[in-house]
Amino acid sequence: MPLFSPVSAGGIGKATVTATTGSPTIDTTSRPGKTIYKFTADGTITIGTGGTCEYLVVGGGGSGGYQGGGGGGGQVVYDANGILAAGTYTVTVAAARSGMSNNPPISAKFHGETSRLGNIYAVGGGAGGTAAGDVTQATGGNGASSGGGATNNSSGKSPGTPFISGVTGNSGGSGSANSSGGGGGGFSASGTSASGSNGGNGGAGFTSTITGTSLVYGSGGGGCVAGGSGGTGGSGAGNGSNFNASNTNAPANQGGGSGGSSPNSGSAAGNGGSGIVVVVIG
Repeated sequence: MPLFSPVSAGGIGKATVTATTGSPTIDTTSRPGKTIYKFTADGTITIGTGGTCEYLVVGGGGSGGYQGGGGGGGQVVYDANGILAAGTYTVTVAAARSGMSNNPPISAKFHGETSRLGNIYAVGGGAGGTAAGDVTQATGGNGASSGGGATNNSSGKSPGTPFISGVTGNSGGSGSANSSGGGGGGFSASGTSASGSNGGNGGAGFTSTITGTSLVYGSGGGGCVAGGSGGTGGSGAGNGSNFNASNTNAPANQGGGSGGSSPNSGSAAGNGGSGIVVVVIG
């Protein structure tokens, strides 16, 4: 398999692309002089001539907890001076995760999925803790960034071990005893803990203009609340629900965690955001 190297490009020439599968968006106008290959579904990209490129790989965001914490943001792997050898690279894009409903309990299907570009992986965010069902699930789940704790004052776990050495996420915040969930951790900052009857805010993500538009990737979702204010998700993530309102899904292709579901809203938690893989040549 062709290998990526995250070292400085030095005097190496630019890579060229000869073929793709999976119908990526190919954009030659948003960044003059550059061609942007944006994958929002699985596929491949074939490098005809090895050389330098820019790439972004984002894992999927975790689901928010039912009566619980916000989901953790997906891992972000970015290199402005990447090197691609000639060959065909497998592209896998993390799908969105469905939000938790009553009495889940937490399982692997609520944690964010992994995105892949060749042998570069970006793991998904952890699910938010849930106060419904098994009380052992009230602590936020592990992931690139961990989910927020649920409403019994459990704290978010530490982030899981990422595939790429030196690239880590952040922990989610703690829930409170007042039926409020902690915010999910984000790529750049931890989620905040619930305060009284107010949900915790999701942690900040990673801002990039690689597609020609400034977007935030890998933010944490906001924690739920039974009364007061639901936690605010980081930019590109879902907000926690307030007393009777539904929480929000994370937007597509930004790897943000979704908001936790209020114990009084009667609705499932929001969906964790899908990931993305972007390669820029030029």
